Amino acid sequence: MNHEDTAAELHATLQQRNGSIGDRNHADLAGADLPIVEKEKGGLTAGDAEQEPTPDDQEPSEVEKQTLRHIGDKFPKSAYLVAVVELCERFTYYGCQGLFQNYINNHPDGRDGAPGLGLGHAGATGLNLFFQFFAYVTPILGAIIADQYLGKYKTILIFAGIYWCGLIILWTTALPTSIEHGAALGGYVTCIIVIAFGTGGIKSNIAPLIADQYTRRIMAVKTLPSGERVVINPAITYQRIYMMFYACINIGCLSLLATPFMEKYKGFWTAYLMCFIMFSLGVVVLILCRGKYIDRPPQGRVITDSFKAIGMMIANRNTNAAKPSWRAANGKTKAVPWNDHFVEELKRALRACKVFTFYPVFWVCYGQFSSNFVSQAGQMEGHGMPNDLMQNFDPISIIVFIPILDRVVYPALRRYHIELKPIARITIGFFLASLCLAYAAIVQHIIYSSGPCYGNPGGCPAGMDGNKKLPNNVHIAVQTPAYMFIGVAEIFISVTGLEYAYTKAPPSMKSFVQSLYLFTNAIGSALSEALVPATGDPAIMYMYTGVSIAAALTAVIFWFTFHHYDREEEAMNELGARDDVHSGKGEDESETHSQDGRAQEPKEKI
Repeated sequence: MNHEDTAAELHATLQQRNGSIGDRNHADLAGADLPIVEKEKGGLTAGDAEQEPTPDDQEPSEVEKQTLRHIGDKFPKSAYLVAVVELCERFTYYGCQGLFQNYINNHPDGRDGAPGLGLGHAGATGLNLFFQFFAYVTPILGAIIADQYLGKYKTILIFAGIYWCGLIILWTTALPTSIEHGAALGGYVTCIIVIAFGTGGIKSNIAPLIADQYTRRIMAVKTLPSGERVVINPAITYQRIYMMFYACINIGCLSLLATPFMEKYKGFWTAYLMCFIMFSLGVVVLILCRGKYIDRPPQGRVITDSFKAIGMMIANRNTNAAKPSWRAANGKTKAVPWNDHFVEELKRALRACKVFTFYPVFWVCYGQFSSNFVSQAGQMEGHGMPNDLMQNFDPISIIVFIPILDRVVYPALRRYHIELKPIARITIGFFLASLCLAYAAIVQHIIYSSGPCYGNPGGCPAGMDGNKKLPNNVHIAVQTPAYMFIGVAEIFISVTGLEYAYTKAPPSMKSFVQSLYLFTNAIGSALSEALVPATGDPAIMYMYTGVSIAAALTAVIFWFTFHHYDREEEAMNELGARDDVHSGKGEDESETHSQDGRAQEPKEKI
């Protein structure tokens, strides 16, 4: 064989090897196909660098994606309207739920504050946790109705009506005459079930509805007035939308600045009436602005088909077993009402849900601030401040730190091409939640180390003033850092969860995947319910310590389990964007006007 033949054979071999690189099967752990990336980041050639600059509003080249700064886009005006509706709903929810601990605990004769149901601390914690649990189970029902039958807007409107009825029951049965005649307990149990259905149907749909208002799916180049060329990144825009959304949620949470004082000086019914009025304002905004929302049409039997497909995967122990192509190749003759692409979308959704399996541990930590932290504050000197007022430091810390992270920290990191991707943010959140519970244990130790009753606050003769229990000699402000820790943890965990549920869900399952994310909160409430026997004195200090250790261990395990997802984040987002475009999402013909069915783009260019 001469030199020319040898060189030709070697060239053919190298060409075959290079071709095989692009043909390798790229799949995630759930089996979903990933886009093939032929050049690693940083592996740019001289030819790449010499490409002509991409015009504005066009998709950037690989070089531009890696070298230009990435920024978020402008928000559509309709997104702000959705945020206002959520603000009113959260104002109502937290304004009521924040008082439930005292409402259930306080004696009807008013010996320990405004007259309530008189079920004591353990009964209050148990019923409060049941309400939280049920309120995060019902989103699944709301998601099924929205994704299969009515769409998000109509579903939100119907469940808002249910919520409204529950608030009327709560307010009327909390009136002094209702408490005196024994109607309060039955009314309370009825209203929390009705309100849980109402808030659940809203919650699973309002978070994806706000993101639906933003229609860009693919990155685009933009030249700023300063002359700097940047990349408009939809992933960053969704992150910022959900940070704005979460800030509005927590502005609504500030209802707890007013309701505890109304409870203390006028009774629970006045606070519940104010919440009812605020919720009614949100419903008015929802109805009057109905022509401004982008509302995606329902997708038929997508949820029931998903469960059937998952059943086939489990029965055959193969994630491809639900595909018509696999079934045909393996002798399965029964037809299924979906195609292979539907199964790929479903596997991508399952991948997102795996990340959420760790979330219940965080919700156990988070649930303490509206139950046991309130009771802990009651064991300290308030100096005229109601014990349930301290909860406001959680939303205040969120409102303060969201703009700092959004406008200062994250952009500064991006300038140095450092991106805190979802798994990293969630891990940071778990560590902060662990610090919160560790600090709560320290505060409880300080309470037990102080008089007059030390380890049994309000349970000794020196701790009684007639029929009124006296707190131990510790200022209530000592609790503040715990609320700040859990507030910042929420920004890293809860906001990222909303974002992840939307961006990783297929176009036909946005509400359903959101409801599965919310369901992790219900599991957290169930776990917290199991801890109720440990919420008495002095066991509660050890409960705080144990939960803190569990959160820290969860952070470590979570990071080592999923940190590779961050490396695949851009590829997964691009796959989702292509699927959205191919399925029609983001195209005019797929968008339905919530009022008259016509397609409508947001009026503001995005």
